[in-house]
Amino acid sequence: MPPNRTVVVTGGLGRSGRWIADLLAEEDWRVVCVDTTHPGWEIDARENLDFRSADLTNRGEALDLLADLNPDAVVHWAALPSPTRHAGGRVFETNVLSAYNVLVGAGRADARIAWASSESAYGFAFAEEKRLPERLPIREAHAVRPEDPYGTSKVVGEEVAKMVTRRFGVPVASIRPSWIQYPGEYECVEARENLANGAGNFWSYVDVRDVASIVSRALDADFSGHEPFHAAAGDNYLEMPIEDALAEFFGGLPDDCNVSGDDSALSVAKADEVLDWHPEYSWREAADAEVAGPELVRN
Repeated sequence: MPPNRTVVVTGGLGRSGRWIADLLAEEDWRVVCVDTTHPGWEIDARENLDFRSADLTNRGEALDLLADLNPDAVVHWAALPSPTRHAGGRVFETNVLSAYNVLVGAGRADARIAWASSESAYGFAFAEEKRLPERLPIREAHAVRPEDPYGTSKVVGEEVAKMVTRRFGVPVASIRPSWIQYPGEYECVEARENLANGAGNFWSYVDVRDVASIVSRALDADFSGHEPFHAAAGDNYLEMPIEDALAEFFGGLPDDCNVSGDDSALSVAKADEVLDWHPEYSWREAADAEVAGPELVRN
């Protein structure tokens, strides 16, 4: 029996987006991957996978596409991911325009939404001067106060998400991933040789497979309105107690500090409670794991 639910995954050909598309296809969604390019008509797509090309910063293209597809759910994962690789204004404009166009189009289609916000919304990751939060672990209610165009684009995107829930009544999950890692390619493990490399997010990370699974759970969970959720591993990637790393790098701990040992600086308690989701993967096994990546087309 063919899938009876359609999900659009923007950025579905991207490095993390393809893991999301792959998992949803395995879970019997009809998945339509939308990206700036198309793999070509000569390719043999996997069963219940399809592809579209669109410029999602173009409102007409985005709204036309979503109106034509009339999906049951939309995963908006397309974005420029870093203010250090593109001009800041381009990052901000691309991310904000695409979020507005896609989320409004999804709302008009009465589709559930999960989209890629970021831990960068808190303003720690790309701050010129690294600073401690008022309390650890960080929870989703923590103030958002970014200092860079990328984090700011995600805060604006979350405001768009709130508007969409009010206007169209659809649930929107803003997924705030930590530093995404890939099995067998854990950059964070090499980066930990210098504490400064991870101080901006207090040495937290998340496996891409856990990112895919939290998106899946967000599309089926029973909640309403707009809700942000952390996507983070259950531990940090250090080989020393996190309280020692905090003291060494920052010269002390927050007054309200409830992390120690290998604890993550990002709480996933809310995702556990609302989405029934908990991270499965740790750097201890995944850093050297040999796992075949998703293939959205047949060879």
